Amino acid sequence: MLNSSLQQIGSALRARKISSVELTQLYLDRIAALNPALNAYITTDAEASLAQARQADAVLADGNALPLTGIPIAQKDIFCAKGWRTTCGSKMLENFIAPYDAHVIARFNEAGAVNLGKTNMDEFAMGSSNETSHFGAVKNPWLHNAVPGGSSGGAACAVAARLCAAATGTDTGGSIRQPSALCGISGIKPSYGTVSRYGMIAFASSLDQAGPMARSAEDLALLLNVMTGFDPRDSTSLQRDKEDYTRDLDKPLAGLRIGLPKEFFAEGLAQDVAACVHAALEEYKKLGATIVDISLPNSKLAVPVYYVLAPAEASSNLSRYDGVRYGYRAPEYADLTEMYEKSRAQGFGAEVKRRIMIGTYVLSHGYYDAYYLQAQKIRRLIAQDFDDAFRQCDVIIGPTSPSTAFTLGEKGDDPVQMYLSDIYTIAVNLAGLPGMSIPAGFGSNGLPVGLQIIGNYFGEARMLNVAHQYQLATDHHDRAPQDIGLQGI
Repeated sequence: MLNSSLQQIGSALRARKISSVELTQLYLDRIAALNPALNAYITTDAEASLAQARQADAVLADGNALPLTGIPIAQKDIFCAKGWRTTCGSKMLENFIAPYDAHVIARFNEAGAVNLGKTNMDEFAMGSSNETSHFGAVKNPWLHNAVPGGSSGGAACAVAARLCAAATGTDTGGSIRQPSALCGISGIKPSYGTVSRYGMIAFASSLDQAGPMARSAEDLALLLNVMTGFDPRDSTSLQRDKEDYTRDLDKPLAGLRIGLPKEFFAEGLAQDVAACVHAALEEYKKLGATIVDISLPNSKLAVPVYYVLAPAEASSNLSRYDGVRYGYRAPEYADLTEMYEKSRAQGFGAEVKRRIMIGTYVLSHGYYDAYYLQAQKIRRLIAQDFDDAFRQCDVIIGPTSPSTAFTLGEKGDDPVQMYLSDIYTIAVNLAGLPGMSIPAGFGSNGLPVGLQIIGNYFGEARMLNVAHQYQLATDHHDRAPQDIGLQGI
């Protein structure tokens, strides 16, 4: 059952071959056994999860089940869930109990899914390795001394290690796609505005976007059907007709034009990653696609632009954590100003402080025009590059990450090298486009390699079709780490 697709699990539940309570308990037992080594979850609540499972079983017995009814889903600990501890991987919110449900949580509740627990993440989603979490680093299930990627590293680890049927993540500069690549799973960041940010703790509001993480593109389509939709509580939520993201999965790829950006295959890309990407392109040729050489000339500026704009927005968003209304408060202080200073100094980790300081600097008088406004102008040029490219191709394909998973601690003292882990993913967020990563083989060290697929605005169904057809022809997405106790299951 643990290696089954969401569709297969749903069919088994509806046929009463297994109950939601039994399935949920199976995952809870695995979390209890494996999470101490992997650290994928911050919070579980067996009583709450099993109560939801019992409700789902009642719905299943009545014959009123929806596609995800009774299926246990892990939620990134950035989504508020009523009655659940919601930490955002931080000391600042270590003991915060959410008083309401985020839109994403509410949609899964309405779909009858079971909340299996809250997954570990980089503090306030700031990181590319899941090493900045106040609750400790997550381990890559393929190699425990390697990083799982970030910031949704706990979710990626949980899916890869079969500690959940699927998971939610968020992506500000690659935080769904990069950990999906490093852990050998599938993950998609939809177009900006298609999934409500209500109840999702903010990092950089013009870049943050929620999305699903699962084993396959088919699973992602089912999850997107639940997560997307207009929400009047989010001013950036788009009013669009509801889509069925499974509708194009089985379409043939004959005539598909794949854009290959020359900038994605320049210096810095590991040879074993490049080999896997080129092998995937050959597979697409067999499926009827043609390759078109394209250029994204301003993509080389994506990282510096991102690390002006994202910290600027973070500086504003994180100003609310002042020790007054909620979150961590310093135990000793002389006056109100000292309470602010000590609460923030003690409550935030090093990476979060670094980004707040950078963001405050670029927004300050005398530097706003020189840095922030210039970065916004280049952001527009990056989006224009994609517009020009999509006149020549239907999707863009390339590597998700420049290398396979690196060792824990390897880049901790070099923030710039850490930031470059997202060099192929950041431009997608700056443009507001949809992007996804799917498994495309394994590097020379036996660790997973991710293939990135980028679509035009609201092109998720087409992207999922492109990914699904590749997954029908290959088995990379079916592979699982060897030491996670799947034998005989």
